[in-house]
Formats: sequence, C-alpha cells, structure tokens
Amino acid sequence: MQALVYTKPGELQLQERPHPALDAGEVVLQIEAVGICGSDMHAWHGHDPRRKPGLVLGHEFVGSIAETAAPGFEAGTRWTGNPLITCGTCEYCVQGRNNLCANRTMVGMTRPGAYAQYMSIPAASLVAIPQDMPARTAALTEPAATAWHAINLSIRALVRPLHECRVLVIGGGAIGMLAALLFRQLGVTRLTVTELNPKRRATIARAVGCEVIDPRDTPLEESAYDHVMDAVGAKVTRQQALAAIKPGGVIMHVGLQDWASEIDMRKLTLAEITLLGTYTYTTADLRATVAALHQGQFGDLAWVEERALADGPQAFVDLDSGASAAPKIVLRP
Repeated sequence: MQALVYTKPGELQLQERPHPALDAGEVVLQIEAVGICGSDMHAWHGHDPRRKPGLVLGHEFVGSIAETAAPGFEAGTRWTGNPLITCGTCEYCVQGRNNLCANRTMVGMTRPGAYAQYMSIPAASLVAIPQDMPARTAALTEPAATAWHAINLSIRALVRPLHECRVLVIGGGAIGMLAALLFRQLGVTRLTVTELNPKRRATIARAVGCEVIDPRDTPLEESAYDHVMDAVGAKVTRQQALAAIKPGGVIMHVGLQDWASEIDMRKLTLAEITLLGTYTYTTADLRATVAALHQGQFGDLAWVEERALADGPQAFVDLDSGASAAPKIVLRP
C-alpha cells in the first residue's frame, strides 16, 4: 500500500509499506480522508520526540472496514475513531475521562497512522458515523471534538452564561476556527479571533462572521474579555491571554507550540483568573461531535481544503509557509 512517511524534519515521502496486519479485536480500515493536525506539523518540524522518523503520521480519519477480527464490526461499514488507544480499566477510564488514560497509546504516534491507504486500529476505538456522512465532514470529528471538549470545560468555570461573555480566540488554525464556529452556535455575539495569516483572516471572517484581527497591527484590549481560548500555546500568546482576560475571567489553554514559558502569575492571583488546560476529548465528546457535525452545527465546512495523499508533502509546506487560506487540509488516499 501507499503511505506518507515522516522521514526527517521537514520531509515526508510517499512510500510503499506492507499492508497492516490484522490482530484479534482489531479492524483494518480503508482510509477515505485524513486531516493534517497541528501536532503532525509539530512532528514534521522535528519538535515532538515521541514521533520519530519512519512513522506514518495522521490521526484525524474516516474509513470503511476492509478486514475485521472483531465481532459486530462488519466489513464495508464506515467509521471514524478515537486515535487514543485506551486501556478501559484505569481510574480515568472508569470515570469516563479516557482522554487521561494512564496507559494510553496513540494512532500516528506509537503505531502507524492514517496517512496511508489502510490502517489497523482496535475496534473498541471506533466511533460510529451516519453511513452517508461526507468523508471530509467525518474527518473533522477529532479536531472538532477538541474544541467541543475545551468549550465544555470552560463553560463549567464561567461565572455567567457563555452567551453573555465577550470571547477571544487566539489563533485561527483548525482548532481556533472550529471553536469560533461553535462559540457562534452557542450564542456568543461578541467574538474576536486573532490570526497572523491574512489569507486565513479572510477565511475566518467569511465563515464565522466575527471580528478577526492581526494582533501585531491591532493590539488587544487589556482586561477586556470574559473568556480567552489560546489555541496556539506560544510564549507570546500566553502573555496575550493573561493581558486580555478580565478579572474573574477564564483562560482555556489548548495549544502546545511552546512547552514552557513565564506567565503573569501576579495578575492570575490578584485578579482571580481561572487558567485551565485541556487534552483532546473523551469518547463521549467524539460521539457528540459526530452528531453536531452531521446536524450542521459547525456550518457548511466550505473552508476545508481537500488534496490527494500524494500531494501531502506540499500541503505541509503550504501550511507552514502560510500559502494556504484553509485552516484545515484534508488528504484523500
């Protein structure tokens, strides 16, 4: 089969790889579509020691079962899935918080991912989709569920209802874009998104219908927002988030561009700011997101760009250089 292989920082190659083995309790999916995630870009830059050269990346997928060794999972049926392979027995799994599984592994990190014609996965990780769901819509389940999970955690911490809040999203990549669309769906009218790429700014303004600014040209108001989502996670965006949040407000930290940096702990303390971190999603989030996508709660998704798997190396370059106006590129094997 053909697979897109991460060979060294800044390089992907289309290679012939063996067809996936079929183990007990698993299925082999024929991949229909797979998204390029920010974490895949992070690996491509050589910044993720967990993802080593020689790996097939990709974990935002939809496909049909080509082979099955799991009762109840029929060949030919279409699925997306949870790329986190969880144990089901640790304290987090039994609490329903399997995103924090103490024994988790991951598709596209500890085992070959979906930048390929075929991929194996435990059947227990599959998530049902409507069989007529468009492939590119279903492939957005994973990033949309990340936004879904983060916003639900934020809502629990906010003092006033979300629709009353002035909201700032830092970063207009896929997670920021999907979060902005969901904020709109949840009734947020005072919404601002920051994005450095002018092409993306135009895409966000058109698809979301909110204020979109370049923070280098339009400085953010200080202590002005009830809720801030940092979908970048860089040193500068963490500082922006702390400066922009109102006393008593909630910051949701989603992005992981920089692993560590200083933040204004004095403001965090004296202004009684709630700073939350979030990691991926639960299986319940994925199922809820499938329903929301199918019902059109994230809009028509016309801003998603599709390319052939063979064009994947150039897609990474275009995303890195800002040449693409799309916050999300989906590859089709």
